[in-house]
Amino acid sequence: MEKYLSQLNDAQLAPTLQKDGPMIVIAGAGSGKTRVLTYRIAYLMSQGVDAFNILALTFTNKAAREMKGRIADIVGDSEAKNLWMGTFHSVFAKILRFEGHHLGFPSNFTIYDTQDSQKLLGSIIKEMGLDKDIYKTKQVYSRISSYKNSLITVKAYFSNPELMEADAMARRPKMGDIYKAYVDRCFKAGAMDFDDLLLRTNELLTRFPNVLAQYQNKFRYILVDEYQDTNHSQYLIVRALSDRFQNICVVGDDAQSIYAFRGANINNILNFQKDYDDVKVYRLEQNYRSTKMIVGAANSVIEHNKTKLDKIVWTANDIGERVIVHRSMTDGDEGRYVASTIWETKMNEQLPNSDFAVLYRTNAQSRAIEDALRKRDIPYRIYGGLSFYQRKEIKDVTAYLRLILNTADEEALKRVINYPGRGIGQTTIDRLVVAANATGRTIYDIMKDIDNVAININNGTKNKLKDFVTLIESYKVMNQTANAFDLAEHVTKTSGLIRELNKDGTPEGVTRMDNVQELLNGIKDFVEGQIELADAGDSLAEFLEDVALATDLDGDKGDPNHVALMTIHLAKGLEFPHVFIVGMEEDLFPSAMSMNTRSELEEERRLFYVALTRAEKQAYLTYTLSRYRWGKLIDAEPSRFIEEIEDEYVNITTPLKEQHFNPMLDASIFGDVEPNKIRFAKPKSPKFRKKETKSKPENFKISTPKKLKPVNASNGASNLFDSKLTVGNIVNHQRFGRGEVLKIEGAGGDLKAEIKFENGDSKKLLLRFAKLQIIS
Repeated sequence: MEKYLSQLNDAQLAPTLQKDGPMIVIAGAGSGKTRVLTYRIAYLMSQGVDAFNILALTFTNKAAREMKGRIADIVGDSEAKNLWMGTFHSVFAKILRFEGHHLGFPSNFTIYDTQDSQKLLGSIIKEMGLDKDIYKTKQVYSRISSYKNSLITVKAYFSNPELMEADAMARRPKMGDIYKAYVDRCFKAGAMDFDDLLLRTNELLTRFPNVLAQYQNKFRYILVDEYQDTNHSQYLIVRALSDRFQNICVVGDDAQSIYAFRGANINNILNFQKDYDDVKVYRLEQNYRSTKMIVGAANSVIEHNKTKLDKIVWTANDIGERVIVHRSMTDGDEGRYVASTIWETKMNEQLPNSDFAVLYRTNAQSRAIEDALRKRDIPYRIYGGLSFYQRKEIKDVTAYLRLILNTADEEALKRVINYPGRGIGQTTIDRLVVAANATGRTIYDIMKDIDNVAININNGTKNKLKDFVTLIESYKVMNQTANAFDLAEHVTKTSGLIRELNKDGTPEGVTRMDNVQELLNGIKDFVEGQIELADAGDSLAEFLEDVALATDLDGDKGDPNHVALMTIHLAKGLEFPHVFIVGMEEDLFPSAMSMNTRSELEEERRLFYVALTRAEKQAYLTYTLSRYRWGKLIDAEPSRFIEEIEDEYVNITTPLKEQHFNPMLDASIFGDVEPNKIRFAKPKSPKFRKKETKSKPENFKISTPKKLKPVNASNGASNLFDSKLTVGNIVNHQRFGRGEVLKIEGAGGDLKAEIKFENGDSKKLLLRFAKLQIIS
């Protein structure tokens, strides 16, 4: 047996050695599915399968690079380079580069990112004279994206009265017209958006059977990672390509299907066995990542889902610590708890920042966490914020580069035609757009032929347009011989971009300049990296495709000196020793937007399962009693998902039941009411109850709580002596939690107590205002 195969357990070895036929590997969290995929590819190659005949589809470029690196270690660099391995979008973009001419697209078509697509849609909505408050660009873009992922073409849209009626009911009757104009403009610009990479591949394989046969014959072995996250369009492409040989291996976990909002269809994995004959089913159920406590907690939650495949995830790892559940008063307190816990754990256990991650349901939750981490001087990094390639100065440079490759790229042209300023105003651009649309030509063609076009533009402006065309033409000539780095460096200097950025001496301006330099460094790095690859070039086209298809975490350089902050969706596939899942509240997690149907709620539960299984050693769940949302302070209640964890797996450090503090008013002012005269039944006690376990910091002694004795702050200091508040008392404060009275000083209304709280802070509180409860 090959030496590397000895690293697999029996459950992992079986699917690795299964050479032919359809198979599904149902892989629990942390069960080594990437290792199985990697070793299976290496094993196929060792059994004589040509690397050129293997197609491996992943969900991130990062995953593809890591897998290819591991395979290279086993079979050698030169063979690993021949594999077709990458994300769905990058692999299909490559196929469309070769075959796009069948559909009327140039081989150097531009790939529009979300920002490009939304700008084009904004232009179309404006040109059609539609109300931009009704036809909101992002909503229109999202709707068109969902059409494409469901394979609803423009023709199919206008053949579907129900769709048109739904848009009319939503006060958007022109939706179909916008969709048609958008598709036409993209085609004229020689551009595809992300969704087109799937839609056009389906069109190619459906309309041209000879092309389908060619790629069926090429890809004799197909492997798909994260199959539970495929959408309908991806599913159909995989079905078509695998139909001839049926040597298809899909790997996934239905419990981690969390992308329904992007069109992912969990039924693809649930129904896989119905799609192919004699499917072999393998299960990876041993979790190598997490402790028994974390695995048990995650299992007890996902058990509440009705739609799932059968599997029992277990681990041979240590028992570990219980999942800590912590309640804070506000989101600010929650942030302080997270920061102080990270700080103390780091100091006590001498851990790096990279051992910690804070996960949240929505990006807006990061603010309070960031504030608290900054105050503790704990370095952090937010993932999924503004991508490097989405920054204005970077988009400006890449727009020049895109225009060199594809002068039909309308969005790139409009972005740079007057940047840096050349005296070409918006009125001129609008007239060029009208002329181009009227004649069916591109804006660039109109500019090249400006002297022969009937257009209301004066001679001075015409000369400026000619100068711009000459500049771009000179870049196109250089592109025929220069590599991507030399060309990009030349463009930034001669276009005036560098000069423009240098004018801005502010710190922001310096940062923009540094970013452009970093882009050039990245292009240099790309060019040098391409030299090592067998079938790759160092051209501008390849670099721009690499940039356009970069996924969320591809820019991560793995710098260890930061705590990771990200949404749970982004955390999929990652792991950290210590994980904080914040905002565990009803209407936040599960989201208020996801509780209309059982399937939506089950997806939220799967999302929580993903979050919990990112933790290796310790998981923390935090929730607040009130939180700022939409600029208002609202009351919150703990998430149902906390309640779904079995008691044996959780350590509740703060009581889950409501805390009742002294009223500021004297009840006697409302008169005496006899219990039998009360008209309404006693309300039910809160559903949310759990056995409490208290965590006690070292050297912090709290005796068994006695019945709470109120401190009536509203009646002044004298009553504090009646309640016998003395040094050594353990008290509870609504905001700061439990603490020990260290000192009492002052007199009358100025009486103060110095209290050391469990979180390590000492505070002096003015007793006539402090809402304290004496515990012991």
